[in-house]
Amino acid sequence: MSRLSIFKEKIIVFSLFLCAAFSIFITLGIVWVLFYDSYGFFKRVSMKEFLTGTQWTPLFADPKFGVLPLVAGTFLTTVIALTVALPVGLITAIYISEYAPTKLREVLKPILELLAAVPTVVYGYFALLFLTPWLQKFIPDLSGFNALSPGIIMGIMIVPYVSSVSEDAMRAVPMGIREGSYAMGATRLQTSLRVVVPAAFSGIAAAFIMGISRAVGETMVVAIAAGMMPNWTLNPLEPVQTFTSYIVQVSLGDVPHGTLEYSTIFAVGLVLFVITLAANVVSFFLRIKFRERY
Repeated sequence: MSRLSIFKEKIIVFSLFLCAAFSIFITLGIVWVLFYDSYGFFKRVSMKEFLTGTQWTPLFADPKFGVLPLVAGTFLTTVIALTVALPVGLITAIYISEYAPTKLREVLKPILELLAAVPTVVYGYFALLFLTPWLQKFIPDLSGFNALSPGIIMGIMIVPYVSSVSEDAMRAVPMGIREGSYAMGATRLQTSLRVVVPAAFSGIAAAFIMGISRAVGETMVVAIAAGMMPNWTLNPLEPVQTFTSYIVQVSLGDVPHGTLEYSTIFAVGLVLFVITLAANVVSFFLRIKFRERY
C-alpha cells in the first residue's frame, strides 16, 4: 500500500473513532446530568419516601414525593400497549416473512412502516377524540381521560417497530433451515413457529425491547389522553400520569428553575433511565442464554 492509501485509511479509522467516542460522550453526559441534578433532590427528599410513597403532589402547597403513582401509570399504559403490539407485531412479521408473496411483501412493509411516520400528537388526539368516545359506548364507566385508550393507541404505534425488526430477523434465517424442516415433514406453520421464530429469537427479542422502550418513553399520547393525574391505581378505566407526561407538565415553564419542584424532573428521569437500562440488560442476557441453548 502507498503512503497516501495508508494515510487515508488512518483518517477513516480516526473519523470512525471520533463518531463512536462522541456517542459515548453524549451518553455519559446525559447520565451525569441526571445523577448530578437528582443528587440535589435526594438531599432534601428521602429515598424511602420517594420509592415507597403513594402520593405524588410536588406542585401542591403540601408536597408529597412518592413516585409510585407515576410507576403505576407508566406500567399500566406500557402493559396495555405491549398486549396490543407484541402479538400483532409478531403475527404480522410472520405473515410478511413466511407467507406473503414477494410483490405483496414489497407493498405491505412500506405501508406498515408509514404508521411510524405519523406524529405522536396525532395519535394522542385520535385516542382522546375518537377511541375514548367509542370505548365509552361499550364501557360506560370509562373516564374521559383514562389509561386504556392511550395504551391501545401506543400499541398501534409500536406495531411497525416490532413487526419490521422481527421480520428482518426472520428473513435473515438461512433458507436451508426452513428446507430441512420441510424435509422432516413439518408444515409451513410448524416451520414458522418452531424453527424460524426460535432461530430469529435474538432479533425478535431486540424488537420486543425496542417496543417496551418506546412504550415507556412515549410522551404526547399519554400527556393528551391519559389525564396527567398521578393516581396510585392499576385500573385502566381511570386517569393516570406517566414519567414522561409529568416531565412535560413541569417543563412547560410554570415551575421556577432551580427549585425543588423543578428538580423532580431529574429524579423522575433517573428512574426512567434505570428502568430502560434494566430492560436492555435483561434483553442482553436473555439473548446470550437463548443463543447458548440453540
